[in-house]
Amino acid sequence: MTTVPGRRSSTFTRLLRHGFTDPAAAERLLDLPALASVRTDPVLLDALGATADPDLALRGLVRLVEAEDADERQMLLDTLVSAKPLRDRLLGVLGASEALGDHLARHPRHWQALVMYEATDLHPGVAEFEHELGDARDPDTLRIAYRRCLLAIAARDVCGTTDVAETAAELADLATATLRAALAIARTAAPADAALCRLAVIAMGKCGGHELNYVSDVDVIFVAEPVDSSGEGKAVQAATRLAAHMMRICSETTVEGTIWPVDANLRPEGRNGPLVRTLSSHVAYYQRWAKTWEFQALLKARPVAGDPELGAEYVEAVSPMVWQAADRENFVGDVQKMRRRVVDNIPADRVDREIKLGPGGLRDVEFAVQLLQLVHGRSDASLHSGSTLDALRALAGGGYVGRVDAAQFDDAYRFLRALEHRIQLYRLRRTHLVPEGESDLRRLGRSLGMRTDPIAEINQAWKRHTSVVRRLHEKLFYRPLLDAVAQLAPGETRLSAKAAGVRLEALGYADPAAALRHLEALSSGVSRKAAIQRTLLPVLLGWFADSADPDAGLLGFRKVSDALGKTPWYLRLLRDEGAAAENLARVLSAGRLAPDLLLRAPEAVAILGDPQGLKPRSRNHLEQEVLAAVGRAEDAESAVAVVRGVRRRELFRTAAADLIGSYGTEENPAELDHGALVDRVGNAVTDLNAVTIAGALRAAVRGQWGDTLPTRFAVIGMGRFGGHELGYGSDADVLFVHTPREGVDEQEATRAANTVVAEMRRLLQLPTADPPLLIDADLRPEGKSGPLVRTLKSYEAYYRRWSLIWESQALLRAEPMAGDAELGRDFIELIDPLRYPMEGLGEDAVREIRRLKARMESERMPRGADPTLHTKLGRGGLSDVEWTVQLLQMQHGWVEPGLRTTRTREALAAACAAELISVEDAQTLDEAWVLATRVRNAVMLVRGRPGDTFPSGPRELTAVGRYLGYEPGHVGDMLDDYRRITRRARAVVEERFYGA
Repeated sequence: MTTVPGRRSSTFTRLLRHGFTDPAAAERLLDLPALASVRTDPVLLDALGATADPDLALRGLVRLVEAEDADERQMLLDTLVSAKPLRDRLLGVLGASEALGDHLARHPRHWQALVMYEATDLHPGVAEFEHELGDARDPDTLRIAYRRCLLAIAARDVCGTTDVAETAAELADLATATLRAALAIARTAAPADAALCRLAVIAMGKCGGHELNYVSDVDVIFVAEPVDSSGEGKAVQAATRLAAHMMRICSETTVEGTIWPVDANLRPEGRNGPLVRTLSSHVAYYQRWAKTWEFQALLKARPVAGDPELGAEYVEAVSPMVWQAADRENFVGDVQKMRRRVVDNIPADRVDREIKLGPGGLRDVEFAVQLLQLVHGRSDASLHSGSTLDALRALAGGGYVGRVDAAQFDDAYRFLRALEHRIQLYRLRRTHLVPEGESDLRRLGRSLGMRTDPIAEINQAWKRHTSVVRRLHEKLFYRPLLDAVAQLAPGETRLSAKAAGVRLEALGYADPAAALRHLEALSSGVSRKAAIQRTLLPVLLGWFADSADPDAGLLGFRKVSDALGKTPWYLRLLRDEGAAAENLARVLSAGRLAPDLLLRAPEAVAILGDPQGLKPRSRNHLEQEVLAAVGRAEDAESAVAVVRGVRRRELFRTAAADLIGSYGTEENPAELDHGALVDRVGNAVTDLNAVTIAGALRAAVRGQWGDTLPTRFAVIGMGRFGGHELGYGSDADVLFVHTPREGVDEQEATRAANTVVAEMRRLLQLPTADPPLLIDADLRPEGKSGPLVRTLKSYEAYYRRWSLIWESQALLRAEPMAGDAELGRDFIELIDPLRYPMEGLGEDAVREIRRLKARMESERMPRGADPTLHTKLGRGGLSDVEWTVQLLQMQHGWVEPGLRTTRTREALAAACAAELISVEDAQTLDEAWVLATRVRNAVMLVRGRPGDTFPSGPRELTAVGRYLGYEPGHVGDMLDDYRRITRRARAVVEERFYGA
């Protein structure tokens, strides 16, 4: 074929038009002598152009023709151009599968398997495949026969003769026939073993479910019994040898390649268990030891080879246990763990290309269907199917899944399976990754009928279907629950109240009847509000179920909705602001504190929809708001009511941000820097309480003296308040200091100061809907026996003459919080020499501090408390870390400016920077302090009241674990980790504090 130099031939142009990406190479192939008789035949070019990859199809055809004997070659080419069925099937396979092209090049006569299609050829079953494999006598001949059958299945698939479900069923039937043939070969090789035992092969997974891939492990379980009274032990040993040989026949690689791995890891005890068991041994294991996922796997159990009676006995024995799995005590916890997608082991660069395990992938569909089967199949035998699509149809028919949702799920699943089939067919390799290369994507798209712009179309279709699966995955569980309490159109099938309760219970709701009442109250009716609720609730229910207390979440949502249902913005916020609904669900179901704060003023829910809403307000901003509100109020009571309302709103903001940061959301993962979370809470609550005290002080002064008190007055924060380390339930430890104004008698000034303090405390503890702020002044000189308020001169005299070492230590946390700023600075200037003594501490002072600490450990630990789990006074807890740091501050603060801080973590970091403590020891102490602080915060968030130990109730303990990042079922790990971390901290304390 000659052309004018520089001008393309007409063949080149036609090849481009027919979809060839390398027309020059294709032109050279067509010029080969092997294709001389057909190179100009337009029928051939049209057929090649109709394949998924015309270039690949042409290369495969050339290899096949060249591999044929000369006398057979022309018959192949004549049949190819004259018989359209063969042409479509053969070229379709060659254009979709490089691996099957290789097979045809090695076994060219196998093209004849595609010539004739009788009625039985169109839908072959196990019997037909057994016939095709019947002459196999060894692993190599079995592989050759298997590939010949696979060639025919692929041909029917790529030509559209069978759909994806039929193709998967044919592949499962071929696997069944192959296992039988392999077992026959093994039995022939060891007739003595075969005579000793009855062996049944049970297919599991996709093979058992009649939905196998082109390349997939074939999951099996083996069960055996003795033939006679020859002995169970010998029979099991013989069966084990037969089973292992059968597995090798299928799995090993020979000159003819491999078939597929046979995987027996779904057996009892997995890889650690015996390969073969008797029926009674299987039953005993499942009755006593099996986990929920093992019963889920048994949904697809199907006898496929060996002794058919024994296989049937096995299924009959285990089937009742499968359908009783939902009654197991730990079913809910197992389900919650199973529902969380496990993508952590998928490399980050592959997650978005995974069509099996990735978000919106095949596993989502299969798990959703299987879970619903386990929940409802115990009372409805129509759901007892191993096939995903058959089970999905049965679920829709029974009203367990909405019909529209089921249809969309079915469509998405079929597309994803077809995509998976085509990806694996190319090289017959086990993979679930969508390729990235343009040529691969182009072939994939064309193989699925996308011809206009196959790359763009395949990407769009894939993303669309995974999006559908992700969207429906939760709705599939919860939409029918709403239908169960709604008015349905005539003829529609609903989930019965009993079935709805069963499903709610399986998903973690402790009181399904109450949950259904809430759903009915929220979603019944024809109003626009009810319609929006019906849209929101399926997703919200899933988020509630993902928490430690779904019932509390749903109840809280009903209360908030009842309070705000008539406001126009509430439901619109949840519907339109993507993060608001999920944030609300997390907050309502994580414990008692945040919902209690929200329900006292439900309009604070707006915070959850504002992108900046969860960020803490600055102290200056809050102080301006509070003091302006006090200035507008008519009296002190109404002024402080506003102040406490601001505190409640900001406490909710802080708690919500903490919970959402700790739990994470679908868009934003959980905060990994736990120290940052603790610091944010401590700073926010400290600023909030300081502003609240400032507001109460202003209100108390205005109520009696107007704008000016007869004495200058300051509030000094102490303890955690001064250290910016307050938790949600902490009191405000303070000292009160005043200095009479010029010309004012000291006694009058002191009376005024005491009156202000009494009024502040009264106002902040008035019984209202807002949480009180308790002011604790017990750290003052002389403790409870001393005056509540002192002048600066009185403090100076006391500290100069009477101060004890523990008081100097307590002053390490002193920081002005409200009132006269200059007086506050004067107080700090007064106490600095006490808390950071020149030349540090003497030996007697260090000995006294250690004695006080030891006494506190022995006397103040609550009776019956576990010292390894007490966050404040326990081993390696807050007290241990803080006293160690404070000792370093008092010893070295006079020369190390970084140590002159009220904050524990800052002082510890400064000590490390000054090489007063090793990096490793500092990290150990910091980790323990942060963890103990988070536990205290978690207890308050979960229980709504403060506590220094882990809660004893399982639901509350699980909720604390979720806040700390532990999945359900891992409470033991949480307690073990706490003990381990604090034990290491205590070892550092023994060395650094006690000098051990």
